[in-house]
Amino acid sequence: MDLQSLTLLVEILDAGNLSAAARRLKMSRANVSYHLNQLERSVGAQLVRRTTRRAEATEIGQRLYQHGLAIQSELQAARESASALGQGLVGRVRLSVPSGYGQLVMSDWLIEFKRQYPGIVLDVLFENRIEDLLRDEVDIAVRVIPEPPQNLVARELGPVRYVACASRAYAEAHALPTQLDELASAPVVTAAVVGRQLRMSAYQGEERREVILEPTLISENFLFLRQAILAGLGIGLVPDYVVQEDVRRGEVLTALDDWRLSIFGTRMFMLYMPNRQHTRATRTFIDFILERARGTAAAQAPDPQA
Repeated sequence: MDLQSLTLLVEILDAGNLSAAARRLKMSRANVSYHLNQLERSVGAQLVRRTTRRAEATEIGQRLYQHGLAIQSELQAARESASALGQGLVGRVRLSVPSGYGQLVMSDWLIEFKRQYPGIVLDVLFENRIEDLLRDEVDIAVRVIPEPPQNLVARELGPVRYVACASRAYAEAHALPTQLDELASAPVVTAAVVGRQLRMSAYQGEERREVILEPTLISENFLFLRQAILAGLGIGLVPDYVVQEDVRRGEVLTALDDWRLSIFGTRMFMLYMPNRQHTRATRTFIDFILERARGTAAAQAPDPQA
């Protein structure tokens, strides 16, 4: 047994199956399977149970996996120590963030982080897909979801508040909705999941309502949705941070403000693997973003004395 074999085992179990591990390791699936068989033969025990969809560790496989993680962590710490001699914090953080929240809220945080830690490479993906959050060796994913997956560590960044809104010109020409049911027939501008019926949840005290929407314009790009709202193309249903400045300037008006609206979820989460040993760069980044998110949430919280 050698370090390469333990690394292979860690990658297989982290990836969840041999094909995904092969893509990470830039090897063929057959080659990964061969080396795993050789490792199991040298140990004299089965380490991974293979099913048609997933690879899971046996008891001894889980023990070796933990040893492999610890060794990888020590090696990474050694590399960081050597690289950091005479310089600041170094490393790489690969993260996946939603297009709207990433560009409109997190971009300032990311730029500030980069200025503070110039030796850390930030590799940022802007995407909204929920499936396979940590594919392609992504260290951290930020997502709006109702409940975080149980197999991931979830750190809450704050609430997500959707608003029904329209440009001032649209409101003057067509009037804003005053009842939830009016949204079902309104020209709605929003994001949606392809192939799924779009349902909006609305909460008021203990009451919960649901409205099925038929959007006239759909996009995953929230900057484009903001432009469409400003152009007067319909009633926008977007997170408040998308049109926050436009509302403040009076260019966009909101409706149904007594309701708490939600399409994809009401909370933003930072997600990462529970069993992955984070580098100093990744740990520093997580702490930095949590601090910025908490500061933003505190600034937006209503004043109890008001």
